[in-house]
Amino acid sequence: MSTTDGAPATEAAQVRLNRVTDSYFRVALDNPPLNLMGPEFVLQIREVVTALENDNRVKVVVFESAVDGVFLNHSDFLANFDDLTSIPQGPTGLEAWPDVLVRLTRAPFVSIALIRGRATGNGSELLLACDMSFASREKALFSHFEVGAGVVPGGGPMARLPRVMGRARALEVLLGADDIPAADAELFGYVNRALPDAELDGFVDALATRIASFDKWAIANTKRLVNEASLPPDVEIRAGWDACMASVKRPAAQDRVKSLLAQGLQKPGDTEDRLGFSVGQLGPKGER
Repeated sequence: MSTTDGAPATEAAQVRLNRVTDSYFRVALDNPPLNLMGPEFVLQIREVVTALENDNRVKVVVFESAVDGVFLNHSDFLANFDDLTSIPQGPTGLEAWPDVLVRLTRAPFVSIALIRGRATGNGSELLLACDMSFASREKALFSHFEVGAGVVPGGGPMARLPRVMGRARALEVLLGADDIPAADAELFGYVNRALPDAELDGFVDALATRIASFDKWAIANTKRLVNEASLPPDVEIRAGWDACMASVKRPAAQDRVKSLLAQGLQKPGDTEDRLGFSVGQLGPKGER
């Protein structure tokens, strides 16, 4: 990650924290070429969220991508699985990735996802953890492809999606495992709004600047009360993570992921660009 003054904390910063004003920050997700989420990304975004939590001046944080075509992508299936599962649990008692998401949702500042490009798997989980999300109508695409790869999503979408779009639409997203265009995402309530791409940056910056001009106590307490009325309990988030970890080890999932990798998963190209189509072409495989 990078520190708030822009000085690099590591040579391979995948998450950069940039200060616009003392109360308004932007977080750039930068792991080219596909913004895959691996163990190092989790460690860096956890460090960023901790820094934001510890700065009482922060009122608004915008999450955006520095990688063309992708907001945040799915997990890195070629990374060492043990490197992820060995990261210590966070302050919530949850494992590292769901801990980051829950802390972000509960933080006393406002988080906004600016989505231009793919929000796939972990990217969808991040935008669902943010307080608001705004997407490019022409360039944003949403996907929970995991069931198509034989895997259960792990960052809380089963707990969050039904609360924002209803049970039936949540099941369509999760079990259909297809790509969702921005216009449909707006219709579903997946995002706040899908805006023309040329208007997206200006709209988000104006909203963030406006909120940052308000009183921090009023912001934090209003968000706290909305959270009490709307958030899933941690036990639901934990159950999803446990199911995800168990699913990844199943031979059926290993076979499907191996097939996708052979077709070009995790490489720039058609398989990643049309991931919903790609998982739909795998066909039935043995259930084990």
